[in-house]
Amino acid sequence: MLAPSRERRAPSAGQLARRRILVAVAKRMLPLAAVGLLAAVALWPEFDGAAERGRVAFRRVTQAVPEALRIVDPRYQGVDEQNRPYTVTASVATQGGDEEVVVLDAPRADLLMADQAWVYLESRKGRFDRPTNKLDLAGQVTVHHDDGTQFVTESAAIDLRAGNASGDEPVAAQGPFGTLTAQGFRLYERGQVVVFTGQSRVVLEGAR
Repeated sequence: MLAPSRERRAPSAGQLARRRILVAVAKRMLPLAAVGLLAAVALWPEFDGAAERGRVAFRRVTQAVPEALRIVDPRYQGVDEQNRPYTVTASVATQGGDEEVVVLDAPRADLLMADQAWVYLESRKGRFDRPTNKLDLAGQVTVHHDDGTQFVTESAAIDLRAGNASGDEPVAAQGPFGTLTAQGFRLYERGQVVVFTGQSRVVLEGAR
C-alpha cells in the first residue's frame, strides 16, 4: 500500500488573485466590524431605554380621555310639550367626551306651530343642551316668522320643549306692522305672542 502523497500543487494565477482580494477585503471589514460591535455595546442601554419609553407612551395613550366628537351637518329632531315637531341643524357640532352640551357652528332651528305656521331661528354660534332641549344662540341671532316678521339680536335662549324664547340684548324688528327697536324680547307659544321689553320705539307702517 502506497504512502499518502504530500505533493502540493502550485496555485494558479486566478486563485492567487482571488486570495489577494479576499485578504484586502478582510483587512478593511474586520476593523469596521469591531467598531460596530463596540458601538452597539456602548449604545445598547440607550436602545433599551427608548423601548421602555415607547411602552410607557403607548400605555398613556390607551388611558387618555377620548377626544371631542365632531359631526358635520348634524340634525336633531324632537317634539315639544304639545307634540309639535322641531328640528335643530348646524354646519358643525362638537361634543366633549362626557358632556351632554353640544357646541354648534351656524346653528338653525325650525319650529312648526299647530296652524302649520313656522318660526325659523339662526345664528353664528350656539350651544344645545340635549337632555333639557334648551338652545342658546349667540352672534347675529335672527328670528323669522312666516307672516313676514323678522328681528335681529345678539343672543337668545330658546326652550324648544316649551316653545319659548327670550333675549336681553338690544333687538331690531321689522315686518308688516313697520319697524321696532327694543332692549329685549320674550317669545311665547312658538312666536304667536312676542313681547318686547325695556325702552322701545315703534314706527307703524302707514302711520303719520
